[in-house]
Amino acid sequence: MDLFDYMRENTIKQESPLASRLRPQTLDEVVGQQHIIGKDKLLYRAIQADKLSSIIFYGPPGTGKTTLAKVIAHTTSAAFEQINATVAGKKDMEDIVAKAKDNLGMYGKKTILFVDEIHRFNKGQQDYLLPYVEDGTLILIGATTENPYFEVNGALLSRSVIFELKPLEKEDIKKLIVRAVQDEKKGMGSFHAQIDEDALEFLADVANGDARSALNAVELGILTTAKSEDGKVHITLDTAQECIQKRVIRYDKTGDNHYDTISAFIKSMRGSDPDATAYYLARMLYAGEDVRFIARRILICASEDVGNADPQALVVASAAAQAVERLGMPEARITLSQAALYVACAPKSNAAYMAVDKAMEVVKTQKTAPIPAHLQDAHYKSAAKLGHGAGYLYAHDYKNHYVRQQYLPDALKDSRFYEMTEIGYEKKMKEHLDKIKAEADSE
Repeated sequence: MDLFDYMRENTIKQESPLASRLRPQTLDEVVGQQHIIGKDKLLYRAIQADKLSSIIFYGPPGTGKTTLAKVIAHTTSAAFEQINATVAGKKDMEDIVAKAKDNLGMYGKKTILFVDEIHRFNKGQQDYLLPYVEDGTLILIGATTENPYFEVNGALLSRSVIFELKPLEKEDIKKLIVRAVQDEKKGMGSFHAQIDEDALEFLADVANGDARSALNAVELGILTTAKSEDGKVHITLDTAQECIQKRVIRYDKTGDNHYDTISAFIKSMRGSDPDATAYYLARMLYAGEDVRFIARRILICASEDVGNADPQALVVASAAAQAVERLGMPEARITLSQAALYVACAPKSNAAYMAVDKAMEVVKTQKTAPIPAHLQDAHYKSAAKLGHGAGYLYAHDYKNHYVRQQYLPDALKDSRFYEMTEIGYEKKMKEHLDKIKAEADSE
């Protein structure tokens, strides 16, 4: 490293964001995640003993994945290399592998490779690392915000231990904020700032477990607030609210939070809980979810879970889907709320959904049965000569517009696909069918 490189690194270190400067150097400085780095836990013991195998850290942003990797870098005797999967290419990996081979062959020294956002690597890039992880040339540490079981090569997973990091607790965030304000060496202590208790509570709460978000707000507040008459910077509740104007919400439209939230939304509608339905709808809207996507999910729920217990649910959901196309946000939130809450409060029946699936299973697994002759089309040329349509009973010629006749193929004539419930409008439909069938049988 020459003088210019040294000066550049030193400048970056001094001017880096507070969240970066405040990163712990040792395990004892880490706040939170005691379920994986408590003193009796596997990861703590492995780091302290410098006996790491390949691992993957999985969790939301701001929970300490990179922090733990940095702690390992300062603790281990192995060489430590870091790349970010969003910008690293095969050449970068080839250079690191070459260094790792030299370290192992010449000095008997292992190499740890930390890959941030490992889910961004494509299959080919992940496959490239596999043989070097397998033979011990590299010890892999991956960090991802996405479910590794979906995003990481199965072969890499089988050679790694997965540690899931949880959003930090409110008390953990408060500890970090206080440390940031008071630490003169790595934090903002030289500004002699003070943070009011209500501002501390607010920032710790609104950060939603994301330490980086809270620390960024603290840094912004201290740097942009003028000193008071006592010569100190005072972070009040008003200042804190200005510095983190919108509550942090973990939501990636292609990731776990997207699927988890829409799943909770649908299950709340299905479970007839309008309050939970409104809450999960609000979370999606707040995070900027596509209103058309939400409308489609309400449409599906209206048929799948309400069905004929209240056929009007599908009408409301369909109208809402059309309306949001024309309205857009913010007005679309009102229409979506109306439709979602209607579906949530409607009587439920999945009988129509089950009927078609049951019938499709029969179609898929059984030999295609001939359609009864009396139901076949009698209009095309020579159809009548073949007996097509002969004996068909026209329902409207009979009382109640109903007449007993066989509609299913002979092989399935006793099958029941639609098992109507005793709920909502479906109950009325069932009563109607039972009534006209009974009257037809009595004549």
